[in-house]
Amino acid sequence: MTRTGGFQDDDFWTEFHDFLFTEQRHTQAEELLDRSPLLSFRPGARVLDLCCGPGVFTVPLAARGFDVTGVDLSPAMLERARKRSADAGAPITYVRADARSYAPPAGFDVVLNMFTSFGYFEDPADNTQVLRNMHRCLAPGGTLLLDLAGKELLARKVTPPKVVRRGDDLLVQTDTVLDDWARLRSDWVLVRGDQVTRAALVWFVYSAVELRRMAEDAGFSRVEVFGGFDGRPYDQDAERLIVRATRAR
Repeated sequence: MTRTGGFQDDDFWTEFHDFLFTEQRHTQAEELLDRSPLLSFRPGARVLDLCCGPGVFTVPLAARGFDVTGVDLSPAMLERARKRSADAGAPITYVRADARSYAPPAGFDVVLNMFTSFGYFEDPADNTQVLRNMHRCLAPGGTLLLDLAGKELLARKVTPPKVVRRGDDLLVQTDTVLDDWARLRSDWVLVRGDQVTRAALVWFVYSAVELRRMAEDAGFSRVEVFGGFDGRPYDQDAERLIVRATRAR
């Protein structure tokens, strides 16, 4: 039996990579970039993909001519991203850095944080600092796009254990609400042959109102909330919680 830690443990990303970053997810990113009005940026824009993982959005953005920087803390994920970039012939700058400290001033026109990659630091002040860093990274008039599973959506989906199969591998995921819906714990058990790998993630979950307030407190001016990449309202039919916020000029 093998045990891994949480999101800061590189073993976690290595062991669970095939469930987290399927080829379907890469294809979905390509499709979203082709059709989403929220992901339509001016030609040649400088884009920061913060918590870029294995380059799900980073690589196709670069392939479309954007000046892209991918930042992640995981060496394993950055290695996969670099390989994918090389295979695609996509020039990308990759940086290994902690989102709590990475904040080159006014270096980007767009900051992306995708697939619920926000809220994982144990101290709420650290998550707030990440938002402030996103604001600092943006040039005046720049745009933040923050994509989460919102608290309202999770309240509909926290169910008994979820079982996912990929080939002969089996993943069982159990979610538990913590601290009066302030946080969520997700316990994962991966069965691969005779090896069992366990991991647990705990992260803060946010409602649209909470996240809007946090963005405004971090210095963003115009803050909009959407329920999907198609720009739909954040209502009972929402699929994601997407915040688009602007750094004032």
